[in-house]
Amino acid sequence: MEKEENFFAASKAALETYIQDRIQLLKLQTIEKTSRLASVFFTVIILGMMGVFILLFISLTIAAALASLLGSLFWGYGIVAIFYIILAVIVIAMRRKVIEKKLMNALVNILFEKEREHEHDA
Repeated sequence: MEKEENFFAASKAALETYIQDRIQLLKLQTIEKTSRLASVFFTVIILGMMGVFILLFISLTIAAALASLLGSLFWGYGIVAIFYIILAVIVIAMRRKVIEKKLMNALVNILFEKEREHEHDA
């Protein structure tokens, strides 16, 4: 009888330890995924800001060059503005098919990266 009580006490202690370890593992996995998402987010923001500045200066350069070629600031900057309006319409039209789908896939890949690694190991 005493042997059975020791067995159940040891089993209970082992189960409690397992549950605590499992909770700790889930916390660590959540922290890892959150920090990974945050780093990707900030990298995209920084690269996006740099891209905006690069695009701005390239656009101003092209607009000034066109203005010089055409002899009119209005037409030089107008052509560049029309180009961006057309580009914006194309992006808006394709956002669901291309942009949102790729963004969702990237997020899913980040969130479930470890699970796929474990599936390949098994």
